[in-house]
Amino acid sequence: MSPAAESQSANAVLMIRPTAFTSNPETLASNAFQSAAAATDEIASRARVEFDSVVNALTAAGVDVHIFDGRSEGDCPDEVFPNNWVSFHADGTVILYPMLAPSRRRERRTELIESLERDHGYTITRTIDLTAHEDREQFLEGTGSLVLDHINRVAYACRSLRTHERALHDFAERLGFTTVAFEALDEAHMPVYHTNVVMALGTRFAVVCLEAIPDPNDRGAVAQQLESSGREIVEIEIEQMHDFAANLLELDGSHGPVIALSACALAALEDSQIRQLERHGALVSVAIPTIETFGGGSLRCMLAEVFLPR
Repeated sequence: MSPAAESQSANAVLMIRPTAFTSNPETLASNAFQSAAAATDEIASRARVEFDSVVNALTAAGVDVHIFDGRSEGDCPDEVFPNNWVSFHADGTVILYPMLAPSRRRERRTELIESLERDHGYTITRTIDLTAHEDREQFLEGTGSLVLDHINRVAYACRSLRTHERALHDFAERLGFTTVAFEALDEAHMPVYHTNVVMALGTRFAVVCLEAIPDPNDRGAVAQQLESSGREIVEIEIEQMHDFAANLLELDGSHGPVIALSACALAALEDSQIRQLERHGALVSVAIPTIETFGGGSLRCMLAEVFLPR
C-alpha cells in the first residue's frame, strides 16, 4: 500500500500542559541548549504561563490545539515536549519513539492517543512501536530527531546520542521515507542533540544552519536535497541556531499558513530573513524564556502535529 499523501503543515497539534517542569538532569549531558536548575514551584509556574501563551496565540491564529494535562505524578520534567515520543500521520499511523532518558520514556501515554480517536474524531489505523530500540540503546526522538519533508517523503536527521541510524532506517522503511543523515556540531564542536534545532521545513521554504554541518559531503547532500525540493532556503548562522532560529513550525491556520516560533528565535533573525519567512506565512511569536532556558527546547518542540484523518 502506497503512503497517503501528506501536506507539509498540519492544522492541529497536541500539547501537554506541564505539571512539574524543570531542568531535567538526565538530559543535560546531551543538550548544550539546556541550563541546570533545581526544581522550584516558581519555574514550573512560569512554564505553565508560557505554555498558556502559546496555546492562546495558536488558537487565535486558527490552529486546532488539543491540550492534555501532564502526569499527576509530576515525574516528567520534559513532558511539555511531546513531539519527541509520538507522531501522527495522514494515513492514520501513530508512531511511538525510543527515548534516551528513562524519565522521558514515562511521557508515553496511550490514553492521550485513545482520546484523540474517542473524543476528537480522529481515525487511527495502526500504531508502530519503535521503542524496542531502547533495549539496544538506539534512539530516535520523534520530530526532534527527524525533520520530515512530508511532500517528498524525505527524513533529515543529524546523528547524536539521541538519533541512531538503525532506528532512523527502521522508521524510514516502515513509513516509506528516504533518509538524509548527517553530523551537526554546535559552537563547542559537540553534536547537536536534535535535528529540529538545525533546520525546519515549510511547504515552500527551509530554514537551515549549514554552517553547523562540518563535513562538506554532508553539507552538500543536505543543501542539494533542499534545493531539489524547490524550497526557498533561509540560511542561518550557528549563533542564530543557538537562539532557536530554526526551531519553528509551519501550521495551517484558519486564515492561511502561520509560522510558529519563539520571541527569542524571532529576535535572532535578520530583517531580510524575516521578510523571507513572511512570504510563506504569518509569523506567530511567543516569549517562552523559561521553557527554552531550562528545557533546552523551543516552541516547535512543544508541538506534536496531528495529521490523522477525521
